[in-house]
Amino acid sequence: MEIDFNKGDGLVPVVIQDEQTLEVLMLGYMNDEAFRKTSQEGRVTFFSRSKNRLWTKGEESGNYLNVKSIHHDCDNDTLLIKVNPIGPTCHTGSRSCFSTDLNQNFLFKLEQIIADRYENPLEGSYVNSLHKKGINRIAQKVGEEGVETVVAALNQTEEDLINESSDLFFHLLVLLREKNISLKTIAENLENRHK
Repeated sequence: MEIDFNKGDGLVPVVIQDEQTLEVLMLGYMNDEAFRKTSQEGRVTFFSRSKNRLWTKGEESGNYLNVKSIHHDCDNDTLLIKVNPIGPTCHTGSRSCFSTDLNQNFLFKLEQIIADRYENPLEGSYVNSLHKKGINRIAQKVGEEGVETVVAALNQTEEDLINESSDLFFHLLVLLREKNISLKTIAENLENRHK
């Protein structure tokens, strides 16, 4: 990857994006050395303009940004790095350095939460109780919630429809996890159908 570090006096802006939720987490800068270190170690390292040195995100807090992929823009002078963040990204403790009211990709975050329940069972977790009951019960719940969503759409209030649709999405995510199919796979399939 050839990055043009000359345009910005040796630095390029780097947009950090959550690989799962697609939420923009922060903006930083890299010089060539920071880029090489990031590429080699798989953790985001910036060039800190205030400290005037390389700075690995999380070196003090432990909230590292593990690299999933690196992309450059059409002019080769800006980077987009998709990451798996360990803990909050912002020094204030927020998930993002940008104060957005709503994570519009919460379905991807919910998918992560469900996967975590599968990998790290939690006492009293509804997801774990469904998982223990098996695929037949999970599929049955999706069917029940689908019918309840239709009934709400035809005969109930908007709030009822929102609640039933939320239940349907949740149980569908559990079913997809049970079958090891990611939401990303579904999105890619829908995008391919659209073409």
